[in-house]
Amino acid sequence: MNQASYTAPRNSNNLWQRLAANRRASRRLLAAALAIVSIATFFLLIKEDAVAPAKEISIAVNLPASAESIPTTIEEAATVAPDETHDQQEAQSEETLKWTNQTVRSGDNLTTIFQRVLLGAADVHRLITASPLTKPLTAMKPGEELHFAFSESGALAQVKYIKSKLESYIYTAAPEEQDAAYTAEHVVREPEMITAFREATIEDSLFMAGERAQLPHNLIMEVANIFGWDVDFALDIRKGDRFAVLFEEKFLDGEKIGTGNVLAAEFTNQGRTFKAVRYVDGKGNANYYTPEGFSMRKAFLRAPLDFTRISSNFNLRRKHPIHKNIRAHRGVDYAAPRGTPIFAAGDGKVIASGYSKPNGNYVFIQHGQRYTTKYLHLTKRMVKTGQTVRQRQVVGTLGSTGYATGPHLHYEFLVNGVHQNPRTVSLPKSLPIDEKERSAFETATAALMNQLALQQSTQLAMLSGEDQQHTTQ
Repeated sequence: MNQASYTAPRNSNNLWQRLAANRRASRRLLAAALAIVSIATFFLLIKEDAVAPAKEISIAVNLPASAESIPTTIEEAATVAPDETHDQQEAQSEETLKWTNQTVRSGDNLTTIFQRVLLGAADVHRLITASPLTKPLTAMKPGEELHFAFSESGALAQVKYIKSKLESYIYTAAPEEQDAAYTAEHVVREPEMITAFREATIEDSLFMAGERAQLPHNLIMEVANIFGWDVDFALDIRKGDRFAVLFEEKFLDGEKIGTGNVLAAEFTNQGRTFKAVRYVDGKGNANYYTPEGFSMRKAFLRAPLDFTRISSNFNLRRKHPIHKNIRAHRGVDYAAPRGTPIFAAGDGKVIASGYSKPNGNYVFIQHGQRYTTKYLHLTKRMVKTGQTVRQRQVVGTLGSTGYATGPHLHYEFLVNGVHQNPRTVSLPKSLPIDEKERSAFETATAALMNQLALQQSTQLAMLSGEDQQHTTQ
């Protein structure tokens, strides 16, 4: 073998060493390129506004001529473009919808409301037959709202029935491939309950005092109902009477939307103080009791209506206003606007419901073996003979039928068949709470009564501090 042929293998080994080194360099460059691609992909994934259509991105890496070839093109749509989330899609969809709102008016129905947004009977039929959850649309009340959403093409995309701030129904047009015309959803939100406190001294009337204390009318009426068995709010109220009430306020998204239940209350009338606390028993029944556990609900209402004044008291020697002679007036006449609801004074059975020339429309109710109540001169009778009634059930409306000079209720109260003055007769005492509930009652109500007392003492301390400050000044 000659010298050339002898040295060639040595040169060949060097060549292979160089090629091997180039391959190692190429691999390092390939790894670096892949790292760059990964970083680029990562930023593409997290870019918030990456909503443009997918496109092809080319990343070129210069390698030595002797390096092995590597892929240099990545298809973004296939490998790195993320799908938008469901929420983002919904947000985009909401932005493209055009909304119009309608308030339900008196006399409206679904057809008339749809007509106001240029929709016809076919649209109503398509919605109303879509789901059982559309039934509430047939019983809408004035003041409630319907919100209509239309797509860019003008098609009805969604209907929202806003029943209240806490309850709504959402009907969304289903995709064409689905059998249903709409998908339906019933949304009920729970408000946050905050305990609030108010107290006031009466200068003129309970309602005026309540308004000055920033209490809504429905809550003032509830206070009157709670103490209505003990206090005659038309006749017994005096200047200087006072009340305090602990109650719930409802908040939704930080906004006050109404009031809830009265939790505890105290009413002082002519020096007598009455206290009441709300308790929910093991069966879920809520009632008001004294702190000692006696029901605030007595067997009889002191007066069976919300009246304006007493036009004639119980008087066995009264001169009759029509006949002008002395005739016993064995009841109390309560004056009020015509049509005022008349309540059953207690649980019982209707033993007579009819009409006579002197009494006009009348209703007589038997309460157990001893007591009977009578309601005369009604405009309408709402119960029939033989019917069982509950306390505060409406049995008729106030009028002036029969021998009556003006709208009023003539109310009689009989004990063992003998007429008694309804305003002064001794009524049966309320029943105590079931002994099985006693322990739970004391635990639950003690906290409420303590909170009521604490709020009153805090308010008193604040007022005393203000008085001292005024005196110093």
